[in-house]
Amino acid sequence: MAARVVDLQAIQGPTLAAAGDKARLRTVVLPAVRGQITDVNGVPLATTVAAKNITVDQTLVKDPATEAASLASVLGGDASVYATRMTGQRRFVYLAKAVTPEVWAKVAALALPGVFSEVSSTRVYPAGSVAANVVGYVSADGHGGSGLEYGFDQQLAGTAGSQSFQSSARGTEIPTADSSGTDSVPGMSVRLTLDRDIQWMAQDAIAKQVKAAQADSGTVVVMDPRTGQIYALATVPTFDPNKPADAAQSDIRNRAVTDVFEPGSTSKVMTMSAVIEEGKANPLTRITVPPVLVTPYKTFHDDVPHGTLRLTLNGVLARSSNIGTILASRMIGGEKLYSYLKKFGIGESTGLHFPGESKGFVPSPSNWSATSFGTIAFGQGLSLTAVQAASVYATIANDGLRVAPTLVAGYTAPDGTYQPAAAPSTVRVVSRATAVQVRSMLESVVSDDGTAPKAAIAGYRVAGKTGTANRIDDSCHCYRGYTASFIGMAPADAPRLVIAVFLQNPRNGHFGGQLAAPVFKKVMSFSLEHLRIPPTGTVHPRIPVFW
Repeated sequence: MAARVVDLQAIQGPTLAAAGDKARLRTVVLPAVRGQITDVNGVPLATTVAAKNITVDQTLVKDPATEAASLASVLGGDASVYATRMTGQRRFVYLAKAVTPEVWAKVAALALPGVFSEVSSTRVYPAGSVAANVVGYVSADGHGGSGLEYGFDQQLAGTAGSQSFQSSARGTEIPTADSSGTDSVPGMSVRLTLDRDIQWMAQDAIAKQVKAAQADSGTVVVMDPRTGQIYALATVPTFDPNKPADAAQSDIRNRAVTDVFEPGSTSKVMTMSAVIEEGKANPLTRITVPPVLVTPYKTFHDDVPHGTLRLTLNGVLARSSNIGTILASRMIGGEKLYSYLKKFGIGESTGLHFPGESKGFVPSPSNWSATSFGTIAFGQGLSLTAVQAASVYATIANDGLRVAPTLVAGYTAPDGTYQPAAAPSTVRVVSRATAVQVRSMLESVVSDDGTAPKAAIAGYRVAGKTGTANRIDDSCHCYRGYTASFIGMAPADAPRLVIAVFLQNPRNGHFGGQLAAPVFKKVMSFSLEHLRIPPTGTVHPRIPVFW
C-alpha cells in the first residue's frame, strides 16, 4: 500500500493531476453581439437578442434514453434523436441552438448530467419583410447570407471571446476553480438612409400594383436628389428574413441594384438634356414629326399611329415621340450623345457598393450597328438598374449636379460613438439653366397634354416621364413583354424627392402612364406629407406642345 501511494502521488502524481485538469477543463466561445442595422431614425431593421445553445458532454451522460425523454418534454422533437446525440464519447455535441433563456431555464431545472448551455444569440428582423432585400439575412452559420448583412458581415460580426474553466461531473462550472479567457467585442452598427415608413408604403403600393397588373415583379426607388440619400428601395416579390429558408432565391436578391433592363422613354430626358446643353435646341424649338421615319436600315414608328405632327421640343417629350427624339438627337450626333449618357452614370457603378450590384451597359459608338443611334436616343439598346434610372432624374432635380446615391447614413462603434458616412461624390452633368428647362418640360408630361396626368398631385408641381419599353426575355433572348415605368420629382420647381417606379412584364396593361404613374402618386403623396414638405405655391409656366 505504501509503495502504491508513493507511485500514485510522487511518481504519477503530476501526470494524473494534469489528466484530471484536462478532463475537467472546458473552453467555451463567447460570441460577439452582432451590430444592429437601423433606419435613418434609429428604428431597428435587424437586431440581436440573447439566446442559449444547449450542448452535451456524452461522457457524462448516465442514461441517454431517460435524459432524452426529459429533454424532449421541454424542447419538443423526437426523443430518439436526442438519445443518439447523447450517446458516445464526444465531449461536445449540440442538442439545440438559439433557444430562448426562458427555455434554457426549464432545461436547467431538469438537472440532466452532461447537459449544459453556452451563451449565444439570434438575429431577428422586427420589421419583417420591410427592406428585407436591402438588409438581407444571417444564415445558420452566423454569417451574413445576403444584402447588407453580407456586405458588412465583418464589421457587424465583431470579435468573439472565450472562457476556460474547471467543470464538475455535470458539466457546470466549479465556482472556486480558476478560470481565464478574453471578452468578446460587439460588432459595429449601421444606420441606413432608409425611412421605415416610406419603405413600407413603397413596398405596399408596388405589391398591390404588381398583383393588379399581373406583373412578374416591381420596384420603387425614393431618393433625396440633393444628398443622394435613398429613403426607400422596395422590390416585390420579397421575403421574410426571419425565415430565409422558406424564400425562393429570386425573391431574396435586391432587384433595384442587381437587375438591368432597357429604360425606354424615361431615357429621353438624357437626350433632351444633351441637346439643350449643347445649345442646339430649347423647349420651344419646332420639330416636324412625320408619321414614320424611314432610314436605309429601319423604319421607326411612335407607339401610337399619327399623321404629321408639328411639335415643339417640349411637345416631343410630353407626347413621348420616338421619331421626334431621334430628329432632336441628330442635332448633336452619336458621339456627343454617348458622352452625356456616360456622364449621367450609365454603365458605371453608382457608388452604393451593394453586393451583386450591376453597372448597366451602353455600347460605345464604335460598336454601334446601323440602327443603334436611333434606338439609343429613345431608350432601347442600353441597359441600367432602377437606382441608376432614379439617379438620372435626381441629377436633373439637383440642377444638373449628380450626387452619388447612398444607402448608409453612418456607423456606431461598440462604445456608442457615431461616425457619419463620407460625403458622396458629385459630378456636374449639365448646367443649372439646362436642368431648369428640362424640369419645366417634364411638367408638361404630367399635364393633360402629356402621357402621365395620373401622376399629378393636387397642390404640388410635379415633373416626370413615362416609359413603356420592350423587355428582353432571357428565356428566348428576344423582346417579349414590356417594362412599364414612371420617374418623377416634386415639387418640380424646387425638387426634394425623386421617385422611380418600374413594373416588369405586366400582363394587364403595359403603359407606364397607366400602371406606374398611380404608384408614383401614392408614394410621393405619402412621402411629401411624412417629411412635411410643403407646396411651393408657384404655378407652372405652360410651354406650348404644338406650334
